Amino acid sequence: MRKTEPVPERSRRANILLKKIDMVDLLSQHKKLEQPILSAIQRVINSSAFIKGEEVAIFEKKLAEFLQADYVIACANGTDALQIALMALELKPGDEVILPAFTYVATAEVIALLGLQPVMVDVDENTFNISLSGIINAITSRTRAIIPVHLFGQCADMEPLMKLAEAHQLFVIEDNAQSLGATCRFLDGTIKKAGTIGHIGCTSFFPTKNLGCMGDGGAIMTNLPALAEKIRMIANHGQKKKYYHEVVGCNSRLDTLQAAILNVKLPHLDTYLEARKAVGAFYQKALKNFEYAILPSYLPATPTTCNQFTLKIKDGIRDRLKEYLAEKGIPTMIYYPLPLYKQQAFSKYVPVGFSLQVTEKLCESVLALPIHTEMTEEELSYICETILDFRN
Repeated sequence: MRKTEPVPERSRRANILLKKIDMVDLLSQHKKLEQPILSAIQRVINSSAFIKGEEVAIFEKKLAEFLQADYVIACANGTDALQIALMALELKPGDEVILPAFTYVATAEVIALLGLQPVMVDVDENTFNISLSGIINAITSRTRAIIPVHLFGQCADMEPLMKLAEAHQLFVIEDNAQSLGATCRFLDGTIKKAGTIGHIGCTSFFPTKNLGCMGDGGAIMTNLPALAEKIRMIANHGQKKKYYHEVVGCNSRLDTLQAAILNVKLPHLDTYLEARKAVGAFYQKALKNFEYAILPSYLPATPTTCNQFTLKIKDGIRDRLKEYLAEKGIPTMIYYPLPLYKQQAFSKYVPVGFSLQVTEKLCESVLALPIHTEMTEEELSYICETILDFRN
């Protein structure tokens, strides 16, 4: 978060209204690294190694070091990462995979694409992450895997989840698209990075993520050598040696240009996370007395990286507040307006009348505020003061 010089109240508000407030400001972040990024792109162009160039291997190694993971396999995007992870586990059609109902569609989409059965469970009302009791109640003889989603920048509470998975001999695939760099502290004091705790972790480098490229990109993490080898094969048409295909795979590669950009940005990831957390802390302090909202809360063991800052708006006035803020030049987003089980695409996977209380409540009340690494105190003050001026 950038500091700004104090200015008179009237002038400060007038200045804010003259410029656009972005939900995410990608251009300003890029400008700070423009020259090294352009140099990295030029190196790739000069090498003409646009596919599987050395920048890809370099990035995999650097990201593995950052995460303290044994293996990182880059791929084309976060959705592919999830699909490849499931393919590597050799699940059979009809096998059940448990996931939260309050998340982005990609998590359920890949399960359905592979002929598996998505089993949607509720989330914790405070953290928005998958409910352990929901998982327990959903396990059947056909359950083979759990996909916890580390939502909005906060790692799910993985210690009890992993114990439950081990007791039932279930695979755990972490959907870490929104929370790269987040951590989970275990009872023995061990701290692990999100995405490295389960059997496989998946992430995305979509431009708005904690670490974003300038297009699509993703990666798969594991500490298991046999799984790493299989994942790498699947992502490369099922081959270790060119033209010799051991398994049915797919074509999912992080291109060299995107890897080069990510190599420039990765050393700044901790700085990006601190900037996001500073924005979250500003909101927490400034809005603590806002009567119409419940602020996000975080478990001590799983501090947030603030990929999003999501309020729960009371009394059914979410849409009125959203409209009011839009009139004042403040963008907001609703992540997510509809539970996955109410999406037409997944109607055949749930019984008629299926409902999850917390998920339904969240879809009707959540509202995400602008948050990114380049926000100024001036912008944040304007946003918070405008919110506090709201009257139902």
